Amino acid sequence: MENLKADLSILDLVPVLEDGTPAEAFRNMVDLAQHAEQWGYHRYWLAEHHNLPGTASSATSVIIGHVAAHTHSIRVGSGGVMLPNHAPLAIAEQFGTLESLFPGRIDLGIGRASGTDQSTIRAFRRNLHNDNDFPEQLLELRSYLNPGLGGSLPGVRAVPGEGLNIPIWLLGSSGFSAQLAGQLGLPFAFASQFAPDNLLPALELYRRHFQPVSLDKPQVMIGVNVIVAETDEEANWLATSQEQQFLSILRGEGGKLKPPVDHIDRLWSAEEKAIIRSKMLRYGARGSADTVRNKLSAILKETGADELIVAAPVYDHQARLRSYELLAETMN
Repeated sequence: MENLKADLSILDLVPVLEDGTPAEAFRNMVDLAQHAEQWGYHRYWLAEHHNLPGTASSATSVIIGHVAAHTHSIRVGSGGVMLPNHAPLAIAEQFGTLESLFPGRIDLGIGRASGTDQSTIRAFRRNLHNDNDFPEQLLELRSYLNPGLGGSLPGVRAVPGEGLNIPIWLLGSSGFSAQLAGQLGLPFAFASQFAPDNLLPALELYRRHFQPVSLDKPQVMIGVNVIVAETDEEANWLATSQEQQFLSILRGEGGKLKPPVDHIDRLWSAEEKAIIRSKMLRYGARGSADTVRNKLSAILKETGADELIVAAPVYDHQARLRSYELLAETMN
């Protein structure tokens, strides 16, 4: 079999189960991170989301510290922090604190979207920013960590934070962040786990505009939905929890992660099914180890990605652990 040459990481939105609580979700988060470290995963990233009953990762920097404190070597970071929701100084201080507590293990993934609805944006910021402010916000943040860039506010220093080498990734689902990441020479992660349409054009933009500033060469990570089980049938059944989650979002509803169902076609229309399956599976895989390996091999060949970051919101925690264990074995 062809060897898959890419780092393997985990993206966790800390799902809250239909009959569960955030406290239980946090315990599952730590357990998964500890197992991921044993299985050789490269990073464990947590994604900022707000006003979603089924997602407990809102206080992203807090739970990054919690995961880092309960692991030893795996890199831990944000996938990502939505910079428009925050003052750049606050993020520099928070991640400066994390890097000081856990040196050499912290990643700062940055997104330019809000990751939430308009009402929550107003609750966060009061004054709405224009997306065009993002390059300036990013420069300000980077300058608190590296004053030589000259973009921080005069007389203001990030302590802790200043002078620390915290890898900054730009995250995106379109060409804007891809081009900006290339121009700044930063690593780039594309959210193809929910927005696959623009993946290939965005990667082309990133590589075409790349300048060797922070990195010698482009570094690409792509998000993928992957569920592995002993058989294709079991994996497809486990995946109905995520399909119900996508359906809820598509219909503008909230809700916690639901258990798998035997007859998913009874819950959605043909149009909804086509939309959800195209988003979940175009750059993703589910099935037995062999099925998943073949699909991921094709994705890596098509994209040339250096790293896959995997989302697997499986309802049963033990089945979720088993999925990630089988995936690690498959990749190795």
